[in-house]
Amino acid sequence: MDPSSPPSSILIIGSGVFGLSTAFELTRRPFFARTSITVLDRSPDNGVFPSSDASSIDSSRIIRPDYADPAYASLAAKAHEYWRQQVDDELGGQGRYTESGMILLADSPSTAQADPKTGLGAKQVEEKKKSALEYVRESWDNVRALAAQEASGLSAEKIRELPNATAVMEAMGTDPTIAAVNRPGDWGYLNGTSGWADAEKSMAWFFNKVRQTGRVNFVHGTATALTRTGDRVTGARLDSGRHLEADLVIVATGAWTGALVDLAGQAIATGQALAYMDITPEEQAALCRRPVILNLSTGLFVIPPAVCQLKVARHSYGYINPQPTSPDVLPTRPGARLPANSTSLPRTLLSDPNLRIPSEGEADLRRAIRAMVPLKELHNRPFVKTRLCWYTDTSTGDFLIDYHPGWKGLFVATAGSGHGFKFLPVIGELIVDCLKGRRPAEFDEKWKWKGNDAKEDVQQLDKHIVTEDGSRGGRPGLILAEELAKDNSLKPRM
Repeated sequence: MDPSSPPSSILIIGSGVFGLSTAFELTRRPFFARTSITVLDRSPDNGVFPSSDASSIDSSRIIRPDYADPAYASLAAKAHEYWRQQVDDELGGQGRYTESGMILLADSPSTAQADPKTGLGAKQVEEKKKSALEYVRESWDNVRALAAQEASGLSAEKIRELPNATAVMEAMGTDPTIAAVNRPGDWGYLNGTSGWADAEKSMAWFFNKVRQTGRVNFVHGTATALTRTGDRVTGARLDSGRHLEADLVIVATGAWTGALVDLAGQAIATGQALAYMDITPEEQAALCRRPVILNLSTGLFVIPPAVCQLKVARHSYGYINPQPTSPDVLPTRPGARLPANSTSLPRTLLSDPNLRIPSEGEADLRRAIRAMVPLKELHNRPFVKTRLCWYTDTSTGDFLIDYHPGWKGLFVATAGSGHGFKFLPVIGELIVDCLKGRRPAEFDEKWKWKGNDAKEDVQQLDKHIVTEDGSRGGRPGLILAEELAKDNSLKPRM
């Protein structure tokens, strides 16, 4: 896009956090006052944006400035200012945001597997990757630094170290005899100014805000391919056969991005395990004021319940779902070959109504309930439903927000890497800055396109994209179909 001349039309594919916030910011900029803006989403429900199986649609998402990276911590603190506005007509009002506090935890490195000289596990020694404990300690430093800035809105009095497992269990109110078997974590801290948001209600609020501008045309339909002429992307072809054209196309399709664009080994769709448990009003009252609990070593977390339903989830390396690469995927440049290997794409309840998470995931979530929830009567209660939440992961946990270097007229805003939702009120402003060629200096290297054309020389590349920023737990490389195949259909679910 010529930074001095606005495009006459922009097509945004995807109405999740990145797509919807970009559309809203475009309506606020005088530079785009005469630009027609269209948002396309694959949602099958008339008037509902985004689709119900999008990663931004759920009962809850964590809202926190607790990051090991100072740039993300600062940006999250800015977003937090909007979430904390509790007036009914603001984003955080009407129960959309709850400031419950959050306990961020990590486990000590296993001494059995640690190098006696460095104290690091074998995998860390080999790859020199940040550990979960390092991440939490750096996050602790960052939130305390932010709390020292009056404008941040954080309170130093509400940030408290939990120096050992005993302090962790006391803060959580868990039974030490239970926690001795299912340890919740060895070191961490409580940030009383973090919390959680009702994701579905927040997205509905934001969608209505965008719609009320009267500037955005919302279209239902699934993009099956990006259309192009020469080296320019000109629009999208829909599954209905309809074509949408635009001077500038913004792909903000999250975990579905690989179905449209060859991401050149930069990002991968991973499915994260979630489960829900019905509880009584009395149990709700006992748990609703507890903090969010997140252990980055295991990836397991529990969010305080709402409307008598408790959610437990895993922020991990996730499951991959390799699918043959479609010939309609846009290659890295005109004439480039598509990768021979498969692409991981989401599998959800919309495409498979009988889908459940694998037993491996359910068993791990059950461990979280037993370690993190003080009510023993819930420890063996069955889950009423499960779900896979699909991330778009990069190896560093950074977003991908940049013009495509191989195609004119194409901009990519994706790779939320499992932590993008909290930035809903501020990320659109930065995306549009990037459109205008003014990517913030602190995110310049983090968000730029990093792909290359050597992909055909790498086999099974999807398995090699693993987020190693210290924020993930579990086992990497789990393949969804293989884990589901291990399940015995006659074995009762927990």
